[in-house]
Amino acid sequence: MFAVLLLLCLSATVRDSSSLNLNFGANNVIDIFAVSDNYIANNTILTDVDPPPHNQAARMARYITHTSNWGAMATVAVREPIVGFPFANIFSLSDGPMDQSSGIPYMYISPWEVSAHDLRQNNQTSITMSLAQGNYCSKMNYDPEDPRCAHIILTGTFVKLTRESEEGQFAKKSLFSRHPIMPEWPEDHGWFFAKLDIKNILVLDFFGGAITVPLEEYFNAEPK
Repeated sequence: MFAVLLLLCLSATVRDSSSLNLNFGANNVIDIFAVSDNYIANNTILTDVDPPPHNQAARMARYITHTSNWGAMATVAVREPIVGFPFANIFSLSDGPMDQSSGIPYMYISPWEVSAHDLRQNNQTSITMSLAQGNYCSKMNYDPEDPRCAHIILTGTFVKLTRESEEGQFAKKSLFSRHPIMPEWPEDHGWFFAKLDIKNILVLDFFGGAITVPLEEYFNAEPK
């Protein structure tokens, strides 16, 4: 009985949604009930597809990059009183729409953003992403610091993209499809698209230490 009432309420909401702004990451009732293998809830990708085996580090890295909606980006601070110190900040990310992984983390940020000031002086940066932001580690009862709750560290340079370029348009598609609230962010904040030009990849997905994944292997790997 409860399920029937819930469906009736949802149907009424969908029919009368023209005046509402439903920014919960789902496009329709099918998305809400996760009929597909992957769906987004509260800005977290929930997937029924487990990550690759730990001995397939390149695939693991691609899987984590593609299923991560956000990451921690580290820069070198330029502000007093922490000039020269490491500074980590959270950013929304996407390497492509759910059915199109590129392996490249794209971002949509404002020049006013605190880390943007650091990047103008030194565009070298690292981004960390973890399986902990999905449902796999909790399902397996892995603590986020447990190596089996795999995480990656991508190091490279921060590159601003030209909005009208082919890659700029792909970044827009990638980010707006995964973060549907972004187009509504204040227009006067100078938002621009950017990417991490990856130079080094570290994967920690099991006991024994981190593994460096060659770039060619990473970009040739399937994120499934």
